[in-house]
Amino acid sequence: MPQLPQTLGALKRSPFATPERASRAVKDEIRKNLITRLSEGGPLFAGVLGYEDTVMPQIVNALLSRHNFILLGLRGQAKSRILRALTTLLDDVTPIVAGSEINDSPFHPISKYARERLAEAGDDTPVAWVGRDQRFIEKLATPDVTVADLIGDLDPIKAARGGHLLSDELTIHYGMLPRANRGIFALNELPDLAGKVQVGLFNIMQEGDVQIKGYPVRLQLDVLLCFTANPEDYTARGKIITPLKDRIGSEIMTHYPEEVELGMTITAQEAWTDRKETGGRAVRIPPLLAELVERVAFEARTDKRIDRRSGVSQRMPISVLENVVSNAERRSIGLKEKDIVPRLADVYAALPAITGKIELEYEGELVGGAAIAHELIRRAADATLKAHAPHAATDEIVMWFDGGAALQVTDDAPAKTLRSAFDTVPGLMALVVEHDLAPDRDDPLVAGACELVLEALVARRKISRNEKGQYGRAREEGRRRRTGEEPFGGLTA
Repeated sequence: MPQLPQTLGALKRSPFATPERASRAVKDEIRKNLITRLSEGGPLFAGVLGYEDTVMPQIVNALLSRHNFILLGLRGQAKSRILRALTTLLDDVTPIVAGSEINDSPFHPISKYARERLAEAGDDTPVAWVGRDQRFIEKLATPDVTVADLIGDLDPIKAARGGHLLSDELTIHYGMLPRANRGIFALNELPDLAGKVQVGLFNIMQEGDVQIKGYPVRLQLDVLLCFTANPEDYTARGKIITPLKDRIGSEIMTHYPEEVELGMTITAQEAWTDRKETGGRAVRIPPLLAELVERVAFEARTDKRIDRRSGVSQRMPISVLENVVSNAERRSIGLKEKDIVPRLADVYAALPAITGKIELEYEGELVGGAAIAHELIRRAADATLKAHAPHAATDEIVMWFDGGAALQVTDDAPAKTLRSAFDTVPGLMALVVEHDLAPDRDDPLVAGACELVLEALVARRKISRNEKGQYGRAREEGRRRRTGEEPFGGLTA
């Protein structure tokens, strides 16, 4: 990169002083760079998956329209990531008046400080340069956020040191919003902002003036405002004042992955599973297990005992997969295995990553988070088996357990030992091989597939599994449901 101009005079003689660039607002800058990126093709924001046909077109429309916008969605839907990715649409560097707290343009200053510097020094006024990341300010809205935090306040110390009256603009300590001038200001969880702070926010958005301690200050800020909110807070609780809502140009809804495969791709992208980079062993995650982990989240999002208004974050399968790999890693270290191959028992070891990510309704509180998590794992195993072997014959397996046989499966047993144990279950290994659930010569993957089949049968109440990992005949209640028998003492036709 050539040497950047360091004074206003040098800046005027540089390519940065073209009429188009000298007077361009930040929304026009983003619009121009967006058009260039759309012309080149490819993803709009790297790492944001699943929104190509839904959310992204709406964001593009909002930016092309030069709108301030709000992203409405439940937790874990990449809202913050999208906002942070907006910086990639800013120029690499931008000139400001050196020493300016609010990124004053050397060509169109808005603060008294910058105007006085330019009047005194003229073309010799020092120019500084800010990168795109310095032009992004993000704030989480909480009830204790004040007008002073966002807009600013009078600074008596600054007044005393400079010999200024308190009514002088030079005594202002600027808040986060003015400091985002000529950049992007992102405010997360907008409904949590107090009403009087929202008033100051929309006033500076529209009219460009604020009152600080009773003194009116005119600030024609050049900023792209972006917000996030939970749809329940935004629409039902009435926490956003109407004038502010009216000044937000576009309202964009986000969503969770609609396909299991897409969720698996996101989880694989975000989860930390490469343990070799920190001196660990190589990790092989069986595709069936990765799918099961993802389906746990999909099952949770449809469970009536889990609060849908809070949502089930995409962070759940990410955290679960990381815990699953860690439990398998612990086992591989103890058994001195060459690589790490997780299996279903490791998912049960990852219960803390499930229970910590769900908010329960009253009915769910009665059952308990751990019990619901166990059920989610079993339902996910059943859904995974149905997806890959919808017509699998399991009668022979069930009959073996109904005859009184039992099988103990622990998460610290070697894969070869487990395979030998699963070989004793009639029809189990044949089912795995017939439906290509795992390569026949790969003991860890075969053991994991066998465990998946048994867990699916537990979900169907055809067999049972206790807390110690022992599979056996179905409990009497489950057997009655499966066979249609009347309970003891009931009437029969």
